[in-house]
Amino acid sequence: MVTNLQAAQAALGDLIEVAGQIAAFTGAGISTECGVPDFRSKDSPWRRLRPIEFDLFLSDALMREEAWRRKFALDDLYAHATPGRGHYALANLVASGKAASIITQNIDNLHQASGVPAERIIELHGNGSYAGCLSCGARYELLPIRRAFEATGAAPVCAACGGIVKSATISFGQPLPKEALARAYKASVACDLFLAIGSSLVVYPAAAFPSLARETDARLVIVNGEETPLDAEADLVLRGDIGDIFQPFAS
Repeated sequence: MVTNLQAAQAALGDLIEVAGQIAAFTGAGISTECGVPDFRSKDSPWRRLRPIEFDLFLSDALMREEAWRRKFALDDLYAHATPGRGHYALANLVASGKAASIITQNIDNLHQASGVPAERIIELHGNGSYAGCLSCGARYELLPIRRAFEATGAAPVCAACGGIVKSATISFGQPLPKEALARAYKASVACDLFLAIGSSLVVYPAAAFPSLARETDARLVIVNGEETPLDAEADLVLRGDIGDIFQPFAS
């Protein structure tokens, strides 16, 4: 484990320089410097405004209304968040051709805001910046939904088919998107350097991808503020502020 900042930056830079293809995997820790609250900290607003479980969302109109109330309350907490140094560092790796894709557990849309093309981002837990119909897949922007919700208190329904409209995030109990999982698997086995950044690496199946990459002979780097269950598997563990560690790579 490397905790000295300059040593951490140098060690990371050396591995990036010799890498042929990088896969980056990001969790909430990359966005905390941007003002986006994480899920696991003691005082996290996600604990107070816990998302409604998927089966309750489907079965109960009142729960759908409560889900949207909590959604908009959380959105207000980080409405002005902008990408951080870690996001821009990864955007540079994608732009340079070093990184083929970014696998993310985050729903905050900050990788897109940093300039990474949407098709290069693999969102395992969806995206909180828009909504979609669960029946026909029609996309809906949030501002009109919010205006209608605040005026009526009713959860939105699809104008095209009458189906249930939900934030495009993956709720507890909702299956992860098969296409995203397949793409993440492909990226993990194809890379020779896997960067796991800002993730506790305890939520499966997402947390399996670093080990998968390691099993296919990729080097594994874990950058996180706290220890993870996979630290012993890593070639390099960098413990510290993610933005500070990635500062040299962000410009």
